[in-house]
Parts: sequence; C-alpha cells; structure tokens
Amino acid sequence: FLAQNHPNPFNPETTIRYQIPEATPVQLEIFNLLGQPIRTLVHDTQSAGSYSVAWDGSGDDSQPVASGVYLYRLYTKVGLETRKLILLR
Repeated sequence: FLAQNHPNPFNPETTIRYQIPEATPVQLEIFNLLGQPIRTLVHDTQSAGSYSVAWDGSGDDSQPVASGVYLYRLYTKVGLETRKLILLR
C-alpha cells in the first residue's frame, strides 16, 4: 500500500508513507512527468511493516528541483504503485 504524500502540495518537505505485507526488496523513487528519475529515496530489502520517508524536493545530485508535478513509485515483489505529488517553491 502506498499512501498519498502529506502535505500535498508541499514546500519544503513532504512525507511518503507505505506498507509492505512481507519481506521484499523495496524501491521508492521520484520521477518527473517525462518519466526521468529524479531521486531514489529507498533501495533496500525491508521487513513487513509500515514505513515513512521524507523528501526535501532535491534530486539525487542534492540540487533543488523545480516547482511542478512529480510521480513517486513504490516497487516491490508484490507489485508497483504510483502516485502524484506537487512541489510549490
């Protein structure tokens, strides 16, 4: 399960919550609307449970990204979920 980020829209930081039913490799990433990867927030094997991750609106290069609509995707062996978030600078 991938929850809607909060707050949304956000500035300067938002929290993304998710739950996984069993131990699995987990990847949580931010993409722009062109599908280009912006930031990898989680890339690890995790146990079953609830998790939360904060995103500060920066890319993998630690530089702030522009205001706009972004997608965040949760990949696990159970499946894939995607949601939208809005960054307002």
